[in-house]
Amino acid sequence: MNIKSDAFKTRSPQSALLTETDMALFLDYYQLTMGQADFKSQNNSVITSNYYVRKIPQGQYLVAAGLEQVIHFIQNLHFDDDTLNWLAENGELDKDYLESLRDFEFDGSICAVPEGTLVFPDEPIINVTGRSRDVQLFETYLLSVMNFQTLIATKASRIVHAARGRPVFDFGARRAHGRDAGILAARAAFIGGTNGTSLVLAGRHFDIPFVGTMAHKFVLERETEIDAFRDYANAFPHNTTLLIDTNDTIQGARNACIVAHEMETRGTKLRAVRLDSGDLLTLSKKVRNILNDEGLNYVRIIASHELDEFKIFNLLENMAPIDAFGVGTRLATGDITETDNKGASALGGVFKLVERDGIPVGKQTLDEPTKATVPGKKQIYRYTDTKGLYSKDSVFLWDEPVSEGEPLLIPIIKNGKLAYSFPTLTDIQTYTQNELVRLPDTHQKLTNAKPYQVDIRLNLK
Repeated sequence: MNIKSDAFKTRSPQSALLTETDMALFLDYYQLTMGQADFKSQNNSVITSNYYVRKIPQGQYLVAAGLEQVIHFIQNLHFDDDTLNWLAENGELDKDYLESLRDFEFDGSICAVPEGTLVFPDEPIINVTGRSRDVQLFETYLLSVMNFQTLIATKASRIVHAARGRPVFDFGARRAHGRDAGILAARAAFIGGTNGTSLVLAGRHFDIPFVGTMAHKFVLERETEIDAFRDYANAFPHNTTLLIDTNDTIQGARNACIVAHEMETRGTKLRAVRLDSGDLLTLSKKVRNILNDEGLNYVRIIASHELDEFKIFNLLENMAPIDAFGVGTRLATGDITETDNKGASALGGVFKLVERDGIPVGKQTLDEPTKATVPGKKQIYRYTDTKGLYSKDSVFLWDEPVSEGEPLLIPIIKNGKLAYSFPTLTDIQTYTQNELVRLPDTHQKLTNAKPYQVDIRLNLK
């Protein structure tokens, strides 16, 4: 088939970017078919569905992230005429059911742990209570956002932990699994502790510091490497970072020294050099020696190139003189290749019915018991030891009286109205850091971390 054939109608290219108008269709079709069946059978049950994670793909904790986008979706979900007309013309939904969606407005309630809270397997992270056919409309969007951002925030926290106080920057947008993933990865990574991102759009939307230096292209366009360095230093005299591995890293370091001394005569200083290939351990030591021999002890070394928490840990264990890290692919994709849990880099969180008209319910799944659900709307209570460190969690039914421990799920929406003031992203990052300080190191080790104790204590009658 000739794709250029005149038989094909010409049209303009589409962005395929999700807009707020399209949000109503960000769902799986069965959410609508069940809705129609509920509508026809007059099922007006009030249910609670619970978002939780059965198993953590890497490590022993999770950093909850994505709640703000979930709440935005729920509060702004509406079915306009174009959407309803399209559904009427495509698929097999009746007009009376579609008409019932025209004035959709969620009037239920949501409780959740704040973003940045540490959570563990089988704990309720979000409880959504409302009319059954309303609540099920949220499943796909909620899972998409929460699973991805929680995975990336957790990955970022592990990378930041491995960096031992050195700055970490998100360079992952170009390797993320799609455009939404790129910006949400930058957001989640910042929650997890990164210092900034290369993605400018994340700076605009979320006020994340955005950073950038030069690419190999910039060097290759000049007659010589040192010409490229001089041009960049002249353009950004107070924020010059030079990429020194385009040809030969050692010669690149020597050229950087020449430009650094030229900058000193103008009253400015070279901020850093960046390594983006090769044996980072060996090269960073050689480059550090070259810089120091030239009296440029103040020039920092930034490293990138297929980094993750394991590589950063090994570099620093072997005394690599690296001052900051740029992490791309393995951060933005939540890569879990270095783990006993081989498989896709994904978080398998689920959104399951746990209560119907005040009665706890759950599936047994006798053929695969690990997929059984824990009945009942639930609350987490967290306990601390005498040092203020987290010692264990207990999960109780929501209305069960509990005299000890701190309840973690708080009201976000009450009877359709927002009951929570969302913090800034910087505040969420600070909260996450405080959470991680209170989690004993035995649960944060990159390998052989100790599972955190979670007691499921449900008084089901």
